[in-house]
Amino acid sequence: MDQGNTGFMLLTAALVLLMTPGLAFFYGGLVKAKSVISMMMMSFGAIGLIAVLWAIYGYAIAFPTVEGTASLPWLFDSSNLLLGAATADAAAPAANYPTLAFVAFQATFAIITVALISGAIADRAKFGTWMIFAGIWATVVYFPVASWVFNFGLNADLTFSYGGWLTHGLQESVFGTGLIDFAGGTAVHINAGAAALALALVLGKRVGFAKGAHTPHNPPFVLLGAGLLWFGWFGFNAGSELAADGTAAIAFVNTLIAPAAALLGWIVVEKLKDGKATSVGAASGAVAGLVAITPACAALTPGWALVLGALAGIICALAIELKFKLGFDDSLDVVGIHLIGGLVGTLFLGFFANGTGLINSGSFNQLAVQAIAAVSVMIYSFVLAFVIGFILEKTIGFRVKNEDEIAGVDLVVHGEEGYVLDAK
Repeated sequence: MDQGNTGFMLLTAALVLLMTPGLAFFYGGLVKAKSVISMMMMSFGAIGLIAVLWAIYGYAIAFPTVEGTASLPWLFDSSNLLLGAATADAAAPAANYPTLAFVAFQATFAIITVALISGAIADRAKFGTWMIFAGIWATVVYFPVASWVFNFGLNADLTFSYGGWLTHGLQESVFGTGLIDFAGGTAVHINAGAAALALALVLGKRVGFAKGAHTPHNPPFVLLGAGLLWFGWFGFNAGSELAADGTAAIAFVNTLIAPAAALLGWIVVEKLKDGKATSVGAASGAVAGLVAITPACAALTPGWALVLGALAGIICALAIELKFKLGFDDSLDVVGIHLIGGLVGTLFLGFFANGTGLINSGSFNQLAVQAIAAVSVMIYSFVLAFVIGFILEKTIGFRVKNEDEIAGVDLVVHGEEGYVLDAK
């Protein structure tokens, strides 16, 4: 057992878990003061629910270890129900780390992906219905998509021989190369962004929706959340190497510099458009850069990582205006930052990935693979999220009443207030 790699895996898993409370602060600062508890509870609720589902059956869906069959789009490995096989392998002496370290690391990815969706339905969603949606969506969308992308072929001894159809399987057999998605541009960000768009359409617009009508109530919360996200993201990206080595180091460096460039790109756009560079813009730009570099962090030189970061900051700063032009209420810009940022990072690799990108190889194969993967995940997630959300809205109700939204979701749904200034 390699204790160094085991320690690295466990530490990076803890860093990724910290991202979800960081997201809660980021989202919580962006909503109205009387919705902050509701917003943060959707992230904390995701921690509780998805961690439990992951242990019961999520890992068994995402990482089946049936030799020769893991390239299929949807499988369930009954040997890992309640993590049975993973627990039995916990002390495998020949492995680089215990199977359970990998289980824990990937669980945190599932949690943050579900939590990301909640930003699109801020100020107007019922908590109970959100939890039901989260459990169903994770089961039928995230867990199988994680297998498509992240199941590189994890055998019981942690060697790799087969994998998900996007990373290896069908894509590799047709194009000679598989999807490059080191840490989740497709499985996490495009996946969550497409589901967020679906739910925004199902729930409809907030009362009084218009440009400038809903301003962040606590920008310091937003900055704190962005800082925690950035800190945790080093575990997200570098940890995806599953070893403390040179690849993890380049992923770490790119996770530092790409968001920094995106931050600058976003606030330059703000300054040119509106005359002011805002703290919320700086935080949003950093997150956009983190999203874009996620799939690409180990496949780009630092120079191209800077270019990607700057592009992501500029493009996402412009993309968040689409909701006003197209008329959908993506409350906290999950679509503009995560869907668009994930697409930018995923497709950028088709041009500039080390060795296989168009610029380096002269071949369009990598670009084709990246595009097919991005579109496949986007359509799959959007359609199923829309169907699940629509059924829930028409049966038990997903959106709170307009009068409850105006009065404040926190008191109506949770019986609490974020700020009790006259407390004795």
